[in-house]
Amino acid sequence: MRNIIVENFVFKVSPQDDQDRYALGGKTSLPLKLPVLRIPRFPLAEGKETTFAIQDIPWPTKIQAPPARRESTAVYSVVAATESPLPVIWHRAYEVDIGPHVFPTQKYRLIVERLVEKRSIRRDDLLTPEPAPDADVALVHTDEYIGKIKSGSLSAQEQLALEVPFSPQLQEAMWLCAGGSTLSARLALEKRVAVHLGGGFHHAFPDHGEGFCLINDVAIAIRTLQREHTIQRAAVIDLDVHHGNGTAAIFADDPEVLTFSMHQQNNYPPKKPPSDIDIGLGDRTEDAEYMDALDRVLPKVVAHRPDLVLYLAGADPYRRDQLGGLSLTIEGLRRRDDFVLQALTSHNVPVAVVLAGGYALRHDDTVEIHCGTVRAAKKVVGFGP
Repeated sequence: MRNIIVENFVFKVSPQDDQDRYALGGKTSLPLKLPVLRIPRFPLAEGKETTFAIQDIPWPTKIQAPPARRESTAVYSVVAATESPLPVIWHRAYEVDIGPHVFPTQKYRLIVERLVEKRSIRRDDLLTPEPAPDADVALVHTDEYIGKIKSGSLSAQEQLALEVPFSPQLQEAMWLCAGGSTLSARLALEKRVAVHLGGGFHHAFPDHGEGFCLINDVAIAIRTLQREHTIQRAAVIDLDVHHGNGTAAIFADDPEVLTFSMHQQNNYPPKKPPSDIDIGLGDRTEDAEYMDALDRVLPKVVAHRPDLVLYLAGADPYRRDQLGGLSLTIEGLRRRDDFVLQALTSHNVPVAVVLAGGYALRHDDTVEIHCGTVRAAKKVVGFGP
C-alpha cells in the first residue's frame, strides 16, 4: 500500500449547499485526477489538522489548515492521503451466462458499479484473483470429481443436483472464486478485514456439487492456509438463509475449524449434516429475534480462538428473497453485518467476507444488501460513515 503525499495545494472556492467545494491544484507524488475537496463551513484554527473526504479519493484524507483563509482561495497542506485499507476482490468472469435463472450472476458486476458510483470504492483499487490451482482445490474435493469437472463429464444426475447449467465458463468462474476467497483470507490476516465480491458456495461436498455450488471456495481457502501453516484454527460464520451443508460435512472431523450456520430450518437443503453450531430459525423470523440469536452464539465463535473467520454474509434472509422464508429488512441485515464485523475485529479476529446467496424479487435490493456489507467492512477499518 503506497502513500499519496501532497503539499501546498491551492483550492479555489465554489460554495454549494452546506459545504465549500475546492478545485484541487498543485503537485502530488503520483498522478491524480483533479478531485473536489468538500470542507464543511466551520472555521479552522491555524495549523489545525482534521479529516475530510476528497471526491475522487474515497477514503478520508488528513488536511492541515492554513494560517489564514483568503476570500477566494485557501492554501492547505495535505498531510497524508493513504489508499483504502479495505481490500476488495472481484473478477468480471463471475458473471456467467446461465440463461433465465433465479441466481442473478449479474449481481457481482452490479455491486461493483454501485460501489464505484457511490464512491465507496474506486474501480482501479479492485483486486483481481487468479484461479485456484488444482492442487488447492484437491485439498477439499476428490480427484475423481475434479476430473469430471475439468473434462466436462458430470453425469446427468450430478448436473441436476447442481441446479445451474454446467459449462466451461462456470468452471472458470468457480476456480476464480476459490482463488478470490483464498486471496481475501490472506489479505484479512494482513489488514484485519477483506471482502470478496463473490464466493460463499457452501453446498458443495468433496465429491459432488449441489444448489448452485460447484466447488466449496470457503473450505478451499481454509485448507490452503492450513496447509501452508499460515493459520491453524479457523471458523466459518454462515448467515446465508440456507444451511451450509457442504461446509459442515467437509469440516465435521476437524476440531480446528468451527462451523456455525444460522439459517431457516424449513428450507433447502432437506438433509442438514450438523455444523458445530446450528441455529435453525422459524419461518418469517424478523430482525429482533434474529439478532438475539446471533448475539447468543457469536461469543462461542470468538471463544474458539480462530486465527481467521470466513463470514458468509448472505443477502437471502431478506424478507423479499425468492428462495428464503425469513423476514429481515435491509436495515436489519446492515445491523447484522455491523454486529458481526465489530464483534470479531474488537477481539482482533481477522475476517474474510464472502457474499453467498441473494435472490430478491428486485435485483436492486440484493445489490443494495451486498453493498451494505462492504460499507460495514469499511466502517470497522475506520474508513466509512
